[in-house]
Amino acid sequence: MRLAGKVSLITGGSRSIGRAIGLGFAREGADVAVNYLHDEEAAETTAVAIRKYGRRAMVVRADTSVRREVEAMVEKVVGAFGRVDVLVNNAAILKRTPFLEITEEEWDRIISVNLKGYFLVGQAVAREMVKRRTGAIINMSSASQELAGINLTHYCTAKGGVRLLTRQMALELAPYNIRVNAIAPGLIETDLNRQDLAQPKFREYRLGMIPLRLIGTPDDVVGAAMFLASDQDSRLATGSTVFLDAGQTIA
Repeated sequence: MRLAGKVSLITGGSRSIGRAIGLGFAREGADVAVNYLHDEEAAETTAVAIRKYGRRAMVVRADTSVRREVEAMVEKVVGAFGRVDVLVNNAAILKRTPFLEITEEEWDRIISVNLKGYFLVGQAVAREMVKRRTGAIINMSSASQELAGINLTHYCTAKGGVRLLTRQMALELAPYNIRVNAIAPGLIETDLNRQDLAQPKFREYRLGMIPLRLIGTPDDVVGAAMFLASDQDSRLATGSTVFLDAGQTIA
């Protein structure tokens, strides 16, 4: 098992991509801390599923855009598991609003969760990893880090920031043997976009942008996450972005 004995923390780990990665990590031997904000029941359900693989699991509530909550979360995970070997920054929110109608409050919330949160959690976990001079951090980005999208100014801006944040973290943490990479999925059906994709015109519009004409599922992201988390498989990978977009960014 590629992650045997590893301890992982997954933000936004109670559902969709975060849940799929957590279960994948457990299958590969990792213990998993599942972060959530609102849905404790979903987080507990994910933890129960992880334990069925014989791994330890805990749930921990935190708003990843608030430093004191992030620091408390990391302290709880380290207190329970002793360390964090792998961090997956995955917590995100999505709202479709025309550029001219975005309020300052909406802008701040999207940027705070989707970009500032990655910085806060990444920094807090990296400070623990530095003590052991090893670790892997995976930032869940999006094809939107490369592509502008209608009514997604704040979301695309945040994901563009994640791209460079990943590279900057990789550069500054390399001396401590901490690898930092990103995964950029394309169109993945999740709780964030399921209502949009249920509209036939919107679904066909999005498919028209994708050369392979495929809509992914959360499970389609798991293999890349396991690769980037593995010290053996991806020991030379840092500062990179793995695109899983069915060709969207080449079209």
